[in-house]
Amino acid sequence: MRPFSLWLLRRTLVCGSAACCHSWTASAGSNDQLVANLQRDQGLSPASVTALSRVDRANFLPRDLLRNAYEDRPLPIGHGVTISAPHMHAVALEVLLEKLQPGAAVLDVGVGSGFLAAAFAEMVGPAGSVLGIDRVPALVAMSETNLRRHDASLLASGRVRFALADGWASCSEGGPFDAIHVGAAAASMPAELVAQLKPGGRMMIPIGPEGGNQVIVQVDKDAAGRVHRTSLMGVRYVPLVKGVAGQR
Repeated sequence: MRPFSLWLLRRTLVCGSAACCHSWTASAGSNDQLVANLQRDQGLSPASVTALSRVDRANFLPRDLLRNAYEDRPLPIGHGVTISAPHMHAVALEVLLEKLQPGAAVLDVGVGSGFLAAAFAEMVGPAGSVLGIDRVPALVAMSETNLRRHDASLLASGRVRFALADGWASCSEGGPFDAIHVGAAAASMPAELVAQLKPGGRMMIPIGPEGGNQVIVQVDKDAAGRVHRTSLMGVRYVPLVKGVAGQR
């Protein structure tokens, strides 16, 4: 069992549910120290450490929150959503690690600030592709602005694209996908997202009611198309809202 798997098991045994409070100790004064602390606490893979080292959280925050960039906690980015805590970004990379190989196609649902889209792009390399979608037009625009600040070539090359879309609906652009990350909690498993997984693909998605017990579920589709679900850890996310903002 690799170090991250042991960390995940320990956290699940200690916390057990989304209501659990955990004292996170990765907060730091710089991105390099933040990543070092995450690696210390979670036993991250070299690939995840490299990606997180190359994507500075400060480039994905509102300017008035720069002083908080390296705190290991979620921060508000407007429109009722947050950028996740760094330890949850690390969880996403580790859970999807086996599928974030060079050349892989990735879908990031609820792209928010664009941070994970940038990290996924580092993992899949120039031959890979990342599609980040959000239901809020201002968040799609924010993601694009933030990614240009981080590395404009990712947009210019087409390795990362953003689109206004409903995370509950079918998204044929760029699919099917080797890896799908969902950054908001669905009340039930979205069948359309499962359908967009390639055979051999994996999805990480929080499932549960708004404000209630939620759990990260790992969804694996085997070579024959059979779907296997594994509950990983209790969490608390904003809800995955249906529809596109401003549209009926």
